[in-house]
Amino acid sequence: MKQSVTFIHSADWQLGMTRRYLSDEAQARFTGDRVATVRTIGDLAEEENAEFIIVAGDVFEHPNLSRRDIGRACEAMGEVRVPIYLLPGNHDPLGPGSIWTSPDLKDSLPRNVTILDHQGPFAVSRDVEIVAAPWRSKDPGRDPVVGILDKLEPTEKTRILAGHGMLDELDPDRDSTTTVDTSALRTAITDGLVDYVALGDRHICWIDPVTSAVNYSGTHESTSFREPTRGTILSVTIDGDNVHAEPREVGTWLHTDVKRELTSAADLDLLRGDLAAIRQKDRAIVRTELSGTLSMAVGAELERLLDDHSEIFAAIYPWERKQTELVIIPDDSDEDALGLSGFAASALAELRERAEGGSQSANDALRLLYRLGGGR
Repeated sequence: MKQSVTFIHSADWQLGMTRRYLSDEAQARFTGDRVATVRTIGDLAEEENAEFIIVAGDVFEHPNLSRRDIGRACEAMGEVRVPIYLLPGNHDPLGPGSIWTSPDLKDSLPRNVTILDHQGPFAVSRDVEIVAAPWRSKDPGRDPVVGILDKLEPTEKTRILAGHGMLDELDPDRDSTTTVDTSALRTAITDGLVDYVALGDRHICWIDPVTSAVNYSGTHESTSFREPTRGTILSVTIDGDNVHAEPREVGTWLHTDVKRELTSAADLDLLRGDLAAIRQKDRAIVRTELSGTLSMAVGAELERLLDDHSEIFAAIYPWERKQTELVIIPDDSDEDALGLSGFAASALAELRERAEGGSQSANDALRLLYRLGGGR
């Protein structure tokens, strides 16, 4: 009977990642936390009695990281008290100019870290092995995982396949030359050729509903708005023919969308509640999609609300792709409050007409007029 084993499946650390919407201060924390969470994973591995950690590709964001970034990443991995196995992915492939052959990495790589730099097998213990499908270029031009299956023979060892790529079942571009054949991996599990497939690249936490053994762990820290939660890993136990993979939240950063239609002060209160409900605001990146029609007074209150939160959140900004459709139209109380007459009143009436016609510049001018008129 095959040996029971517990391990941590992680992927897509992309250490050294930058984000254009972060200020210098927030970016520094984002960079540091991506490294700090490596230590969190190590602590969790001990709590779960895991024997080792697999990182299924894209350990580093790109091959040109600074010596400082490489050194800090290696220090964090060296503090982990179980072995770590790192798979080159599409962001950090093997080949000319690879980060894996850089002197900075070679000089800093701790003894508990093994680079899965060939197809293996890599012996974890007498009874457990990892077979790897590392990327050797940014565009392999073929399925980057299943090719290794033809080279495998059945074994009494517990065997884990580490790969990186998009399963064709989950990828809308099913005709891509680099999608991964889901059916072939499931067959390998069913036939006992491999016991578990640790995948990276998709940035989602996904457990195969058919086998429970062809899985994505998700990223350890959120990288984009396509990831609805804070970072995750999988704690995996293989016991004979049974595989149990359990998600664990390890990340501190969050990308989240906030969508609201605003037509009144009451709606603004709902938006205020949406923002208040987000925890760890200094590590939350918020993208807003706001629509509706507001009076100038409530519009000014909205601006104050967003300005106040810009000092609290790591970032908060409108979703440009969605073309936010929020219109500011003066109502009678706005006009009474401003008390304009003559040319100024005529300008207000003209701007109101243009704003009602959908002019964003007229909306902006109305906000400015309101502020200049003492409305803020």
